[in-house]
Amino acid sequence: MTHDISTASLAEDDRPAKRAMWRGFQRKCPNCGEGHLFNGYLKVVDECPVCREELLHHRADDGPAYLTILVVGHIMAPLIHIAFTRFRPEPLVLATVFTVGVVALSLFLLPRLKGVVVAIQWSRRMHGFGAPA
Repeated sequence: MTHDISTASLAEDDRPAKRAMWRGFQRKCPNCGEGHLFNGYLKVVDECPVCREELLHHRADDGPAYLTILVVGHIMAPLIHIAFTRFRPEPLVLATVFTVGVVALSLFLLPRLKGVVVAIQWSRRMHGFGAPA
């Protein structure tokens, strides 16, 4: 009995999503994991400086911002509740501490989540990332 491997399963196996997502979270090229994914804070490079993989096809748009809001909200909302009920800080202190925390966490997560979104698109050959050569 012979088994035929479809091109769809080959396409999925040669670009594992989990590995690509981890590399994207590290702000590295989803293909080689060595080259920088960004030129600056959020500008995706046109091609990887190490493996020359074209990355200009991404369509991250507003997805990373929405994911950042979702993650930061789910982390900070329980923390502000715990801080308020256990410690009862002054309202201005609470607002100041959590404002700084939300901004810092958002600035930390935004490029990493954009890297994850670009890596998912690359691993699934979306938006022009193309078929295997």
